[in-house]
Amino acid sequence: MGVPLRQQLAIGAYIIRQRLAGRKRYPLVLMLEPLFRCNLACAGCGKIDYPDAVLNRRLSVRECLEAADECGAPVVSIPGGEPLLHKEIGEIVAGLVAQRRYVYLCTNALLLEKKLPLFTPSPYLSFSVHLDGLSEHHDRSVCQDGVFDRAVAGIRAALGRGFRVNCAATFYDGVPAADIAAFLDFVRDLGVEGVTIAPGYAYERAPDQQHFLNRRKTKELFREVFRMGRGRKWRITHSGLYLDFLAGNQDYRCTPWGNPTRNVFGWQRPCYLLNEGVSASFHELMADTAWDDYGTGRYEKCANCMAHCGYEPTAAADATAHPLKAAWVALRGVRTAGPMAPEIPLSDQRPAQHLFEQVVAQATDGLPPGGSVEPKRRRA
Repeated sequence: MGVPLRQQLAIGAYIIRQRLAGRKRYPLVLMLEPLFRCNLACAGCGKIDYPDAVLNRRLSVRECLEAADECGAPVVSIPGGEPLLHKEIGEIVAGLVAQRRYVYLCTNALLLEKKLPLFTPSPYLSFSVHLDGLSEHHDRSVCQDGVFDRAVAGIRAALGRGFRVNCAATFYDGVPAADIAAFLDFVRDLGVEGVTIAPGYAYERAPDQQHFLNRRKTKELFREVFRMGRGRKWRITHSGLYLDFLAGNQDYRCTPWGNPTRNVFGWQRPCYLLNEGVSASFHELMADTAWDDYGTGRYEKCANCMAHCGYEPTAAADATAHPLKAAWVALRGVRTAGPMAPEIPLSDQRPAQHLFEQVVAQATDGLPPGGSVEPKRRRA
């Protein structure tokens, strides 16, 4: 597992404190999006399809630090958009590190080498570089040639200056298991601390709707990948139980409140992947969101989701509640043969609501002109 022991112990202690306090819902990772603007337009992304009035907005340093205090999660992930485009990103990260939170700054690394002087190496800071496989797959995913090579150069520069570096990989239908295995070999040999892996979430506004994996295909793909991984010493930054879930061996429900999102709209409901409204505060988000209306089997948009932002908190809670089960999976490894756990039936899920225009209209109401409120149309 590519997470330092110090960090594992801090997160474990935090979970135990929440359980002793009798809290059933608590955050593990704050997803802090200080902007939506990006310097790429990836075919599988649905996070940047907003008008300029939204893309030009930024969270201030104060808003970011107050969000972390309000939420209280021990880990802060900073996605986007591209966070390195934020002019105050160095101050935001420094403030979060001063709060002794473990910060993962997510980046496509196109600006990483240039921006490294803004940061100081720390056990509390890691750059999480987005790589969707080796060069061919990654460059196709981000719709631009040469991005893989530039990202790898940024990783090497960050490692050379003593920073913690991870990779974050999202995989889609049509990527062979052997190519994923080769990628995991590559990042291991590159020297990064670890890599997160997940099937792509089917954003409704992503230009490419043909290559999102359904749950059955996800499980079959990762079983094949993990079979190939025996003895290869991959450093995958996930709990054994989440990997066991990806391989179809756990019948988990998602924990959407485990990774709450604060962005330029406010506190996003219900989770990082779905924007169906906002709350004014973290307390309001936790108290007023209809959590039972979401998740696989409950809501059409959640039908095929197996992303770690929803399911890693479930696995973490399961490991804390059943440490012997977690230890057994860690010792045995992920099971890659035999029957899978029963799939969640979809017969009673409520139909998807399409709320993008409504959310945009509410977000831009009363703002000074920054562009049309019509959503941008990106190339497929």
